[in-house]
Amino acid sequence: MTAPGPDSGAFVVATAGHVDHGKSTLLRALTGTDPDRLAEERRRGLTLDLGFVWTTTPGGRRLAFVDVPGHHRYLATTFAGLATAPAVLLVVSADEGWRAQTGEHLAAVEAFGIRSGLLVITRADLADPAAALALAREHTAGTALADAPAVAVSARTGAGLDVLLHRLDALAAAYPAPDPEAPVRLWLDRAFTVAGAGTVVTGTLTAGTLAVDDTLELAPAGTPVAVRGLQSLGRDVERVSGPARVAVNLRRIAADEVRRGHALVTSGRWWRTTAVDVRLDPPSPVADPLSAGAPPAGPAARLPAEPLVHCGTAATGARLRPLGADSARLTLRAPLDLHVGDRLLVRDPGSRLLVGATVLDVAPPALRRRGAAAARARQLVAVTDPADPATRLRATGCELRADLAAMGFATAAPEAREARSENLAAGPFVVDAAHAAWLRAVLTAEVDRYAAAHPADPGLPHPLARQRLGLPEALPLAALTGDGLVTRQGRIYRAPDAEALPAPVAAALDRLLKALHAAPFRAPTRGELDALGLTAESLALLVRRRHLERVGPHHLAVGALARAEARLGTLPQPFTVGECARALDTSRRVAVPLLEALDAAGVTRRHSDGRRTLRPAGSRPLA
Repeated sequence: MTAPGPDSGAFVVATAGHVDHGKSTLLRALTGTDPDRLAEERRRGLTLDLGFVWTTTPGGRRLAFVDVPGHHRYLATTFAGLATAPAVLLVVSADEGWRAQTGEHLAAVEAFGIRSGLLVITRADLADPAAALALAREHTAGTALADAPAVAVSARTGAGLDVLLHRLDALAAAYPAPDPEAPVRLWLDRAFTVAGAGTVVTGTLTAGTLAVDDTLELAPAGTPVAVRGLQSLGRDVERVSGPARVAVNLRRIAADEVRRGHALVTSGRWWRTTAVDVRLDPPSPVADPLSAGAPPAGPAARLPAEPLVHCGTAATGARLRPLGADSARLTLRAPLDLHVGDRLLVRDPGSRLLVGATVLDVAPPALRRRGAAAARARQLVAVTDPADPATRLRATGCELRADLAAMGFATAAPEAREARSENLAAGPFVVDAAHAAWLRAVLTAEVDRYAAAHPADPGLPHPLARQRLGLPEALPLAALTGDGLVTRQGRIYRAPDAEALPAPVAAALDRLLKALHAAPFRAPTRGELDALGLTAESLALLVRRRHLERVGPHHLAVGALARAEARLGTLPQPFTVGECARALDTSRRVAVPLLEALDAAGVTRRHSDGRRTLRPAGSRPLA
């Protein structure tokens, strides 16, 4: 037995079409395997659940098929099979032609954004396929399958099957390769237990790469799970890239905790949400016969207040709030892991109305004020590229780049995108250009106001600036300090103030330094400092700017500790506090905190009797 290796996946195709038009029979003839795996399906001759089979084309390409039920009662199952398929076989029988369920499936294909497929006329041995093909062309006009290649086949005689395989091979070859580095979202369609292996789940991997020992999250619960083993089309593999049908053996989870509609996702790369703003497609008249003769109305008005929403293999109830004629907010009853640009199918459970929707925002702002819905609709109208974060940034002001990526916004080339949109890159944040300009204006005003109230130290402290502007801690203020503002030592100044001391402080400093030059260790008292006009604020400024050195509660000229060390080196060792004070020509008031500072720096060592010894330079502890 050979060890499992890498796997490049297989092109995945779903069937679609009216019940009893030969979808399962066609796949049985193509692959030699019956997609109806349930005994009841075989007994009734009716597909009830999803079936999975595969084959290899004459050119060596592997094809995987997802067979879906054709009966209206199993629509949710049908949608689960269609939603993740890159391509579709739309099946119409030559003897029965187009039917209502065919149109419903076509509407689902459109809603899920499937743009690749073939039109297959089955049972070509029972009737001339030309009439069925012509009718099918009428119904697919204006859809993604309008120009799909058509093949007439007979599963009973085998006519046309070779042509169909070649067409499938060409369809797969023309399909754009998904990004193997994309985050994984594997919508699960089955979960079961295998003796000796444990929990196994299956699904269609549309993009990204799965590998043994990967750690993922089971959405929507967020439970961490590990990949114990992988199979693709019945073969053990170490890793597999989409598109592919995969079976994943999971650690850390029981099978009864997993069901269809759950997903395996790359942690932190999807946005788990219960509210989305969407753009609705026009309802398909093929799947909405009640629209005939009805007054024109946008899709938001046509849908009920509580539709069903399908995404991947998941289905959930929702509340729909129209925003504009073709935009709405969906509040989901169960969370979904989504990206902007994802396709949803929204349907009226009381009719055949199916509406496709494109997700425009996965974390939309609250609508609290009168007119907020209409204003939001106007914002959404401006969205031409769901992956462009411009509209969201205009609404929120700034976002973490990691959050934007998890929402599905394009951040792979931020420099180019931000240069084009003029948004501001600020550390881990992206700031809307207009919001950044407003923040700079407010920051300038706050700096000026603070400087007027604190002439002795006109620099606005960073924490106060963040508080007044409502900025998160991780957003670097330096990104906002253009236009004459300078950040220095945790404060923001007008450019001239960052370099020069305020005139009264500079004059007082000059007088103080002259006094300290004559007596370097005679630190001024609080009263003497007040007489000089040096407040606590101005002294803090002078220490930060390295004009003074603080020793305990006292202020001395810069280098005071080094000069003290030199003088104390001339004393017999060890020495007392009094001997230190006399050597430095100062008082115990200054000598005690000075010695404590030298102790803390490892320059001196204090004995139990209170005397000190100057440590040799080589024996001092490392800072």
